[in-house]
Amino acid sequence: MKITVLRVGKVDIEAVQHVLHGLNQAFPRVQCTLSESVMPIPKEAYNPARRQYHSTRILTNMMNFARKSDVDSVLGVTGGDLYVPSLNFVFGEAHCPGKVALIALFRLKPEFYGQSADKQLFYERALKEAVHEVGHTLGLAHCRNPLCVMFFSNSILDTDRKKSTFCEKCFASVAGLVRKREF
Repeated sequence: MKITVLRVGKVDIEAVQHVLHGLNQAFPRVQCTLSESVMPIPKEAYNPARRQYHSTRILTNMMNFARKSDVDSVLGVTGGDLYVPSLNFVFGEAHCPGKVALIALFRLKPEFYGQSADKQLFYERALKEAVHEVGHTLGLAHCRNPLCVMFFSNSILDTDRKKSTFCEKCFASVAGLVRKREF
């Protein structure tokens, strides 16, 4: 199985590298690479009243990239603040199952919450959200186990509590889904 990480707009390259490395660790028998391309954030995704980007519109544009790619999943990483109409914000969104997923680094930085900068915490949060959204592309739903990476993060506290790994049940599903995609 192949996953590519696509930078969407201006994004912290160190965080992207950390996500890339972590994805290779999190998924069995998966090859994860960084795309040389950088996709601009589509102008129509920006909502000036909210000062946020509509994640679904970005995913739609990412599908054009995904169709041209010889990969199973494309994970977009952006520095912008994302939302969907029914929520104040989202850390990410994915087609479930599907080929595209997107995470936003904006609300993962400790500074957003008035805390001191902490690169390790920031990178850990980014990895958790990346694994979570790629899990959705494989068809995984949200998990009820608050420590599983597939648990829904309603706030940064949920993200901090959960691990960057799958619970036993979700890992078994991931392993089976990856095997299916290999054939």
